[in-house]
Amino acid sequence: MSEPARYPLPDLNDLPDDLKTQILEVQAKAGFVPNVFLALARRPAEWRAFFAYHDALMMPESVGRTSSLSKGDREMIVTTTSAANQCLYCVVAHGALLRIYEKKPLVADQVAVNHRKADISARQRAMLDFAMKVCEQSHAIEEADFQALHAHGFSDEDAWDIAAITAFFGLSNRMASFSGMMPNPEFYLMGRVPKAR
Repeated sequence: MSEPARYPLPDLNDLPDDLKTQILEVQAKAGFVPNVFLALARRPAEWRAFFAYHDALMMPESVGRTSSLSKGDREMIVTTTSAANQCLYCVVAHGALLRIYEKKPLVADQVAVNHRKADISARQRAMLDFAMKVCEQSHAIEEADFQALHAHGFSDEDAWDIAAITAFFGLSNRMASFSGMMPNPEFYLMGRVPKAR
């Protein structure tokens, strides 16, 4: 028999109205409520700050900003660096989104294990090399790292995006891992098999 969760998910009906409304919107779109939305809702002020920053990074158009990183690029950064941080929840959840955005059922597994061997573009490989250095050795970032990105058409603003996504999900990875957050079963098959029509 498993032990009860140290941080049980709150009941949706007990949450403040603004959180409840946003979570129900996610449920309507996805068909389920990703566990992260409920797990972090135990502290509403932190939930609001977390998802505001999340949306600013992952949906820059929602804050009036453009980015040359595609949705797939952003999810690729999350999946790759979350694997380096050994975060089960984020690898599975964001790997699902990566498969959908890139329309490649194998890519998430490939970048999670070794992005240098993955079936991705040279541009994406350079992006992930930079993300991994930020993830594992941010103190060692130097001009040569920026030049390697520039050689593939990335700007300094793109480098900021890559670093900010990596750093933000470093926080997310640690919160998910320490709290025992588990991926929803729905994530495992998303983007792997064609949808039934």
